[in-house]
Amino acid sequence: MDVKQAGASFDSLIASFNDRILELQELVIARNMYPPAAVTDLSAIDTAVRTLEYQIQAIKDRVQEEMEAIPKAKKLIELSTRQQKKLEHMIAYLPSDLHESVAASNHNTYRLLQQLPTQNPPTVSSHVEAEPSVLPKGKKGRGPAPCWHVTAEEFDSLSSYMRGRLTLEKVNAAVNDMTTYAEANAQLISAPKTKIGEDVWAKALELRDIATKEGVKGKHFFLETDMRGSTLKLDNTGKAILTVLRHLGRIHENRIGHHRVMTLSRPR
Repeated sequence: MDVKQAGASFDSLIASFNDRILELQELVIARNMYPPAAVTDLSAIDTAVRTLEYQIQAIKDRVQEEMEAIPKAKKLIELSTRQQKKLEHMIAYLPSDLHESVAASNHNTYRLLQQLPTQNPPTVSSHVEAEPSVLPKGKKGRGPAPCWHVTAEEFDSLSSYMRGRLTLEKVNAAVNDMTTYAEANAQLISAPKTKIGEDVWAKALELRDIATKEGVKGKHFFLETDMRGSTLKLDNTGKAILTVLRHLGRIHENRIGHHRVMTLSRPR
């Protein structure tokens, strides 16, 4: 798809998005005739509008990436064409006996390539996906969430007031919990929409937005609201464990919007 076609498709999508907004506005006006009964409907409308905004922003980002890749592709084509012309020029001026030698060499190379197992060549997408299945920037090639347990020496180095009634086993059980939270978020971020239920799609879009923020990009993370495990949860013990893990360098805390975001970090 060339730039003009991409622009036309994007303009069509914008027009469709604006039509949807107008429909939602008309629904708001209609529902306002019965304010007491319209709260649930208005909440659903607000969720739909925010979902559409996330989708249109994701499409804009993808279009921008494609536009930035065009000059690089043109430069690559130009260099390849120039190299091909040089090779053709060299072959044209080769002596006749070297022509035969080159032809035989090419034939032998072709036979060797035929004997190798075939692999599918990588393909380059030339269109804009409405729901990109690739990971957000900074997350390509990232492996599973790390699980860095606390050692006995580290735990013993803590002051008595920081340890309190915590035990090493309880702290490491919390490390397992936060690894599970981070892995679940990473899978939700990278999964295509077709594999995500409508009830969690809005959260997936929110996580993808958080994953692009400074201090979080390229790292595994979990939210304070994710803390519902067997050990690491939103209670006094969970808060004490977070304090210990921050002190030991296992996590770093960031405030993004109304969320407290904990990123996993390698021990010092």
